[in-house]
Amino acid sequence: MYKNIIFDFGGVVVQFNPKDFLMDHFLNKRAEEIVYELTFGSQEWQDLDRGTITREEGNAAMLENAARVNRVFEVQTVIDEWPTILRTKESTVHTMQKLKAAGYRLYYLTNIPADIMDELRQREWFSLFDGGVASCEVHLCKPEPAIYTTLMQTCNLAYDESIFIDDNKVNAQAAYNLGITGILYKNPKSFERALRACGIELG
Repeated sequence: MYKNIIFDFGGVVVQFNPKDFLMDHFLNKRAEEIVYELTFGSQEWQDLDRGTITREEGNAAMLENAARVNRVFEVQTVIDEWPTILRTKESTVHTMQKLKAAGYRLYYLTNIPADIMDELRQREWFSLFDGGVASCEVHLCKPEPAIYTTLMQTCNLAYDESIFIDDNKVNAQAAYNLGITGILYKNPKSFERALRACGIELG
């Protein structure tokens, strides 16, 4: 019987579509690919998620790399504006509220930089969570098994009583491999359908 529902943030609780963001801003496929590799797809971005560099260090390194290929303006635009894509997915919050009302405990497991985590903590829905683990705080990232076991141990969760929702198939599969039920988030309707298939009553 499931008691714990674990949420990824980006793509599940908040919007996170970096390639759409780049397409809207640059309207040039080659430029989008180059800027993606310099920002969202960069080692610096992974290090920010892992909490091994500061935002200032990450931005400086990305701009330095951008200068080598004459893309400073584009990378600075991403640095300045990308947090605007992190809009709350109201449909997910509504489902979270229903789960909470039905007696389920809610947790988060997310790859996220420290400054963005601080911002999300201020949002009204954050109080729905009973606990969780952010990559930047434990220096581990999904889909590494250790970040899942850190969450389970820290919050004292039973694997067979827990469901994990992520919009990344590899991350959902990593949870499943450890004995946690994994749901791949695609859209609100399929998400609620998957919950019901697990016997989760949403009222």
